[in-house]
Amino acid sequence: MREQEKAAREREASYNNGHLFTSLTVSGTTLCTACNKSITAKEALSCPTCNVTIHNRCRDTLPNCIKMKQRQQKTALMRNNSALQNVTLRTKTSGIRERPTSAIYPSESFRQSLLGARRGRSSLSMSKSVSTNNIAGTLNDDSPLGLRRILSQSTDSLNFRTRAMSVESLTDDVLEEIEHEGQDFKADSWSMAVDSTYLQTHRKNVIKQQDVIYELIQTELHHMRTLHIMERVFRQGMLEDLQMESSTVHAMFPCLDQLIRIHSHFLAQLLLRRNNSLQSGSNHNFTIYQLGDILLEQFSGQCANDMQKTYAEFCSRHLKAVKLYKGLLARDKRFQCFIRRVSRGPLLRCHGVQECILLVTQRISKYPVLIQRILDNTTEDEAEAISLAQALTMVRELLSSIDQQMEELEKTQRLQEIQAKIDPRAETRVRDGGLFKPGELLRRRLVYEGILFWKTPGSRLKDIQVLLMTDILVFLQEKDQRYIFPSMDKPPVLSLQNLIVRDIANQERGMFLISDSSPPEMYEFHAASKEDKNIWIRHIQCTVSKCPSREEFPLIETEHKAHLRRLKAELHQKDREMLELLQERVTLFCELAEVTSGQEGLQPPITRYLFRADTPQAPRAEKLLMDATAEGNTPSFLLLYIKNFFFFFLDRHLPRPVVVIEERKRIATINKERGATSNISFVKKECFILLLFGRLLLLLHILVLEQLTDYPGNKTTESDLVLEQ
Repeated sequence: MREQEKAAREREASYNNGHLFTSLTVSGTTLCTACNKSITAKEALSCPTCNVTIHNRCRDTLPNCIKMKQRQQKTALMRNNSALQNVTLRTKTSGIRERPTSAIYPSESFRQSLLGARRGRSSLSMSKSVSTNNIAGTLNDDSPLGLRRILSQSTDSLNFRTRAMSVESLTDDVLEEIEHEGQDFKADSWSMAVDSTYLQTHRKNVIKQQDVIYELIQTELHHMRTLHIMERVFRQGMLEDLQMESSTVHAMFPCLDQLIRIHSHFLAQLLLRRNNSLQSGSNHNFTIYQLGDILLEQFSGQCANDMQKTYAEFCSRHLKAVKLYKGLLARDKRFQCFIRRVSRGPLLRCHGVQECILLVTQRISKYPVLIQRILDNTTEDEAEAISLAQALTMVRELLSSIDQQMEELEKTQRLQEIQAKIDPRAETRVRDGGLFKPGELLRRRLVYEGILFWKTPGSRLKDIQVLLMTDILVFLQEKDQRYIFPSMDKPPVLSLQNLIVRDIANQERGMFLISDSSPPEMYEFHAASKEDKNIWIRHIQCTVSKCPSREEFPLIETEHKAHLRRLKAELHQKDREMLELLQERVTLFCELAEVTSGQEGLQPPITRYLFRADTPQAPRAEKLLMDATAEGNTPSFLLLYIKNFFFFFLDRHLPRPVVVIEERKRIATINKERGATSNISFVKKECFILLLFGRLLLLLHILVLEQLTDYPGNKTTESDLVLEQ
């Protein structure tokens, strides 16, 4: 009986990481070994083998029992050897081939031991291991249950071993690559990285300047290390090892590819400048005297636009990404095991998912401080100081635009959350008799929102959720965790057209809102404090001054207008995507021209926009094209242009028999009669179609001129200049 009880306890221990847990009565001051929190008497468990006391809910998070590990391994080996003697593998025509016993790992202890495997085991491949199909090939329903369990554990352990080793080898590769990249920047400062004799040849302000430049490059390396850990350890492991959905992984690590592309280019420029500044005959003594050009390139133009969009989106999703990570960590055990497995290294212990996301959001705010310190210690080179000052101004403008875009994105997300919380059946009548529905909120921009107290006719104050939108004020009331429109004597939607805001005498927290309706209506609201009331008044007055007219922005949008608005928004989005693709195409053509000409690196790549010339004749040609575009917008010019174009096409590509000439005269006569007798709507439609077609032809001409101008094999001659003039 004792042996049976002992065997049962050991079987139970295999599901508890080797611990032999028993219930225990403890005092209120006893702390859990796993979470360091107090334990109550009902949920205490204790392992007499290793003397640990934990909560019942913490049993899965506890590491393996050290003293039971060796005992379980010996037992597993004995069971494995005895079972393998009776295993009959699949027979082939060439005879029976036996599998090596080292290819099967039947026990749970082997799984745990595999987690500690490092790169020395990564050379093993599944081609040398046992085939799961061959193992299970001869098993049937009459096979012993113990043998089936052993072989099932064996195949599971092989798959588990492969996944664990792939993740750990990937982590080791990333850490080795990161360590190799930062080999030249291990020292704490530039003063400690260079030789003392080389250091003594520099002045004090130059030493301070080089220390800050060294810190800029070093912190940029650390930032790239963080991005690589997020991409190649966490994201790749979640996609390949855990087979998680790409949308979930993207929500946790938004814009990661764009961030890596931006900062890898910046870091490559910094390291190239460092290598070009090395002292002759040395691989670690360097002095960078010029850095402003790299900073100007990074924080202006297309690079600045990419950084603004990327960081605004990443920072605005920071809280949601952390919330998603915590939710997965709390409910998904596979995700818990994955995080524990990849966080074993000393570097990844301080670079978890939350820490990496926070470091990325903070990086953009470090550049102004570093550039300011470099500028303060740049006193001898006036041109470099001017470049650094311009770069500092651009970085600050970039930060301001990122903050503003983040605020807009957060307000948009907040408006979507509020709209989703409104009862879908909720609707209210507005002053002009229309029906206001919750969907009307999404076509507006949220300016400000908060809680105000609406004073009813019975001198009662109702707390109301107030939304200050582009052209209206919306009042909502919470009921059963949903928002509804309050049932009051006044409409819960107030237009901002000519709205008047006044303070209430002798009430520092009250204000009146007087509408411009017929007859006028007065709303009385009270804020939580005087400062809160002043903030509301300032925001309302500012929004009233920018309120669009009802002709431009109607209060309630019909289905037809809503459909048109959505189509226009999609068209604008497609236009922006086409513009980005065309700019990338121009950049690729420039790189192709450099490679084919054999003069790579002599001239900087052209990063201009499409249809923008760099030749000395560009201002003259641009003015002519702008005048032609303005003239081409007139219907009379377009009619003449299209008619001449078709006649030119007929004259060049078709024969000139009498039939064609007579048909042309007949068409001209019909057009003349139509111009005298047709109605206005037909003329408008015809002019609109001709306007679009004329712009298309003009764009085609510009494209042809652009290709002729930018083609690398073309050379402008004096005769060409005379023709252009």
